[in-house]
Amino acid sequence: MRAFTSMVYPHKPGMAAWLNEWAAGFAARTPDCLHTATFFPEPGVEEYVGAALDGGARVVTSHVQVGAYDPGDALLDPVWGMLAEAGTPIVIHCGSGPAPGKHTGPEPVARLLARHPRLRLVVAHMGLPEYADFLGLAERYEGVHLDTTMAFTDFSEAHWPFPPEERGRLGALGDRVLFGSDFPNIPYGYGHALEALTRLDQDDDWLRGVCHGNAARLFGL
Repeated sequence: MRAFTSMVYPHKPGMAAWLNEWAAGFAARTPDCLHTATFFPEPGVEEYVGAALDGGARVVTSHVQVGAYDPGDALLDPVWGMLAEAGTPIVIHCGSGPAPGKHTGPEPVARLLARHPRLRLVVAHMGLPEYADFLGLAERYEGVHLDTTMAFTDFSEAHWPFPPEERGRLGALGDRVLFGSDFPNIPYGYGHALEALTRLDQDDDWLRGVCHGNAARLFGL
């Protein structure tokens, strides 16, 4: 383990700026933590996201289900443009699982990418349960990555199984799949999330990239 992010998610206006202040302080006190920032569609969002980037933020989070906002909200358009220009990775929870929201699913993200095709999105949970649709977005846009949080584990396979016929596409996108854990807020052991990756009929180079090399390259470690 070389680095991790602090997943901060505002669910209402007036939260994101002080979450960013906390995250900056936490990263300063915790050398292994990547300086993380977040946002919410509200007046002033462009200014505080710009300040976070100027302050050294290396990754940004967007939780469409928790925040209950449309990623295409006009208030966010300049923010997405800024992030695309900066090349900052954005971990975005946008799939309809584990719980759907009004704006979750591949369609809002597809519209966002059509407007900002250079965004470096990291789709949480492999976009479950819409795995195939988010694989398609990764195939179309070179900045789209997928993280494995909860995916492929016994827990998720019982509720949202990954289609076996998509394993070939998963292998072909191996340089843009990143290990994710959500540790410790998971209903299984940390080790099981790693073990589950070994059951996907991918080779050692794929596993090495997913567990280390891809994230090291994306975050410049």
